Amino acid sequence: MLRKLIDYKKLDHQLAALLIETYPDGYGDDDIITFQNASGEYVQAVELQTDDTFYLVKISKSLANFIATFDDTIERELDASSSRILEEVESADMEFEQSQENDTEEETDVE
Repeated sequence: MLRKLIDYKKLDHQLAALLIETYPDGYGDDDIITFQNASGEYVQAVELQTDDTFYLVKISKSLANFIATFDDTIERELDASSSRILEEVESADMEFEQSQENDTEEETDVE
């Protein structure tokens, strides 16, 4: 099993969702692991485990805020991406309709 130390800011959406699922009400003192890194700095982390990897997710004061606002953030990102897709579809429809109008105008000119 792989072991990785990662900052919560670098979690992909899948790991972030797993973190929220693992700590739905936030993390407590019993969940925090404190250790000294190679530079002699103290690091605090929480455990997160997948099928093949054991993560220690570095925490800070802003991680609690991240957990609290995760659902809202994901919802905003999904809304933004779906609106971009709708704009692309509408643009493609508009180009198709304009193409059809041009074809009709050309047929009228020929008569």
